[in-house]
Amino acid sequence: MTTVCLTFDFDAVSLWIGTMKQTTATPLSRGEFGALVGLPRVLDLLVEKDVSATFFVPAHSAGAFPDAAKGIRDQGHEIGLHGYCHETPIGLTREQEADLLDRSIEKMRFILGNDYLPKGYRSPAWDLSADSIELLEERGLLYDSSLMGDDYRPYRAHKRYTADETHYHRGEASRVVEIPVAWELDDFPHFVFLNKPMYLGMRTPTEVFELWKEEFDFCHSLGNGVFTLTMHPQVIGRGPRIAMLSRLIDYMRSQPEVQFVTMGEVAVDQSNRLEVK
Repeated sequence: MTTVCLTFDFDAVSLWIGTMKQTTATPLSRGEFGALVGLPRVLDLLVEKDVSATFFVPAHSAGAFPDAAKGIRDQGHEIGLHGYCHETPIGLTREQEADLLDRSIEKMRFILGNDYLPKGYRSPAWDLSADSIELLEERGLLYDSSLMGDDYRPYRAHKRYTADETHYHRGEASRVVEIPVAWELDDFPHFVFLNKPMYLGMRTPTEVFELWKEEFDFCHSLGNGVFTLTMHPQVIGRGPRIAMLSRLIDYMRSQPEVQFVTMGEVAVDQSNRLEVK
């Protein structure tokens, strides 16, 4: 059985404020497009296809667009953590990173309700510190989706790694399931144009459809892989791109032995399968 996880990073304006350090009107309007135009298109498509997805939501996005965050929840989709204001944990002390994680959870519960219990985390910009996995483990999160140590097979994320010019130690396996990601399967580098930092983007939906189809076909040939797409409402939500995603979902669903599930469901299943070595 091939498992497909459709995931969406609902960055809204936090991407531009936190990561890009841009607070002028035009970049912020790109985030507004994601919240006010792109996200409704994504949610409508998921209803049409009867697919449950996973959304990674910065606490800032939930606070800036609470109705949008609640709309994701009310449609029954999973909502994972994605930083406070889309900031990287690199360079933070363990205490600072822990504080950001706790503040994120607290704000998400304020917006979504005290019964909100996140199962998973995705680091903004897909970067983790040497403390990140252990901090997630301490808070009872089941999975992370930020690393690239495999392509289609979940594995146990490692904690307490060390690395320098003369030494590398992978660390020890944690209880956190890693559901790996890949830049090839992210809409941002394919479509987004930025001059600082440089993203050329501007690929056509047809090109990306073929790339993602070929990646899916290889995953499907394995018989038991997990195919994870990472998308952003402000990117995939443009008209021709959401139409491309619709075609891709139809193609994947037409293949035998394919299921669409949330990352939380994958994590629960894999927690029962993967040993902590």
